[in-house]
This record gives sequence, structure tokens and C-alpha cells, in this order.
Amino acid sequence: MRRHDVIGHTSADDQYLETPPGAAYEHTDASVRLVVRFLCWLAVSAVVIHLGLALLFNLFVEQREVRTPPRYPLAARGQGLQMPPEPRLQRFPREDISTFRTGEESLLTSYGWADREAGTVHIPIDEAMKLTLKRGLPTRGRSAAAPVTDRVPTDSSAGR
Repeated sequence: MRRHDVIGHTSADDQYLETPPGAAYEHTDASVRLVVRFLCWLAVSAVVIHLGLALLFNLFVEQREVRTPPRYPLAARGQGLQMPPEPRLQRFPREDISTFRTGEESLLTSYGWADREAGTVHIPIDEAMKLTLKRGLPTRGRSAAAPVTDRVPTDSSAGR
């Protein structure tokens, strides 16, 4: 058997089984009655403080609602349904773009007046492209003020 440094015990943990002489509860350190009384007063004061704060908060909210006008005049109660000023958001954007594209498509594929007073008409885009290929693109005529030269500009002419 192994011998331990603690005299009179067979294992090192045996020394903690017995209370040594002179070691006991200190009756003068803390009174259980005082600790319980303090905890009760603490709980009562916490409840009173929370109730007081709730009442004070409700009082402040009521005062603010009475004293301040509504923040957003459009949202005032009792005025009924009031539309906001222009421009408004689209309620149905997919239908709006579909209607717009249908109108554009009918304008590109039909005949009609662009400006009746000026005598301007519009024709289908396919017909307009065929006419452009047949007639060619319009060009500016050459004027007499700008002589045609096939020469490359030199340094002395400065490109004129």
C-alpha cells in the first residue's frame, strides 16, 4: 500500500470527510432574515418603479397626441379618399406597357395622317423600307461655293 502525506487517512480524499475542529458556521456574518427582507423590499420596489414608469409613459403619449397636429396632412383622418399629386405611380405597369406596345405596333403597321394640316402621312415600316431601297437615301447636292478637289492637303494649305 502506498503511503500518503496526510497522517491518519488511507487516501488523500479522506481528509475532507470530517469537519475539522473549530470550523463551523459563522453566525455573525449574515442573517438569513435580513437577506430575505432585503430581497422582498427589492421586489416590491421593482414592481412600484415599473408601474410608475408605465403610467408616466402613457401620460406622455396622451399629451403628445393631444398637442401635436398630424404629421402627414394627406393621412389626416376623416377626409376620405384623396389622390396624391401628379406624377402618380402606375397601378398596373404590365398592362400599361402592353397597351403602349400595342399602340406603337399599330402605328408602325398602318397608314394614317401624321399631320393633316401639313399633309404629312405615315406608312407601314415595311413599305417605307422598300421605298427607301428603291429610291435611295437623300443626299445633299454640291454647291458652287465649295469646289471639289481630289488633291491631298499639304502643309502649306493647312487642309483648306
